[in-house]
Amino acid sequence: MILTESGSGSPATDRERSPGKPAGPVTISYIAESAGVSVPTVSKVINGRSGVSADTRARIESLIDQYGYRRPAGNRSKVLELVFRELESMWAVEIIRGVERVARQHRIGVMVSEFGLHDSVAAAAMAETVSRRPRCVLSVAQLSEAEREQLRAQGIPFVVFDPTGELPDDVPFVGATNWNGGRSAVRHLVGLGHQRIAMIGGPDQVLCCRARLDGYRSAMEAAGLPAEAGAVVHAELTREGGYEAARSLLSRADRPTAVFAANDLQALGVYQAAREAGLRIPDDLSVVGFDDLPVVAWVDPPLTTVHQPLTQMAVAATELALVLGRGETPSQLGVEIGTTLTVRGSTAPPRSG
Repeated sequence: MILTESGSGSPATDRERSPGKPAGPVTISYIAESAGVSVPTVSKVINGRSGVSADTRARIESLIDQYGYRRPAGNRSKVLELVFRELESMWAVEIIRGVERVARQHRIGVMVSEFGLHDSVAAAAMAETVSRRPRCVLSVAQLSEAEREQLRAQGIPFVVFDPTGELPDDVPFVGATNWNGGRSAVRHLVGLGHQRIAMIGGPDQVLCCRARLDGYRSAMEAAGLPAEAGAVVHAELTREGGYEAARSLLSRADRPTAVFAANDLQALGVYQAAREAGLRIPDDLSVVGFDDLPVVAWVDPPLTTVHQPLTQMAVAATELALVLGRGETPSQLGVEIGTTLTVRGSTAPPRSG
């Protein structure tokens, strides 16, 4: 069973207590208030992390001893919270399917939350998540440093699914072999005889997009085909972004004979631009995408794409989250699941002449 939760509402606040006389179990917030420091600072001391002065650390440890504080571990709910920034993505269903598969086996409930893209809304949503005390949190794309500290402060383990940015070494994550996927896409096109191979990249700040672009460049260099100026165009990871980028590429006098798009939605935009330019796929233009969304097997012609095993990734991420939720030490904190190339009808050797 999946419960859903929107990212609205106001942050939960601790009930007021008289200094020196905690009412009920002592919380990390009470320790922070008594020490005159922030909750993340107390969290660093509890977890043995650096970044706290010796005097402050001694004061916090003294209060921990005085109040007999124990990190709450046994009062979390039997629910895994699956957090999306936004649920409009076509591959959200694939992720939810994998999470539910594992959760059902372990008799754990799943709550799906949408935090939103604005900081104020996300902060309120995170406060609500913490107040629910889930067994663990699985966050799609990213968790900010402040959000990670907030979860740590309450002893709630978390895993980042397909991170969009660099993470510290101690942050658990599950991703895909994006670099190898990008390389395999271009090697396939090179093997067909293409030499003018363009790429539509995603936003440069998104980690997986940089890796896919690096894979493209590696395969081009290995084939002795250094990417020409203008052969790489960056665009949003949408059909509209792919369409505009493809229009620019296909208007060139030396237009490419093949295009590798950073995701399937961009590739669908390439299809639209090619039709408007009077080009046939794959006779006049080969196209490769990335993700292998279910819909791309039904377009005409079916899209050749790099299969990102989203459901398998979600299974691995959920298993890792539940291991952490039980207080156990996983065999590894970072997991990358292999990508594979799915060849369909959108690629063929370039036309001679």
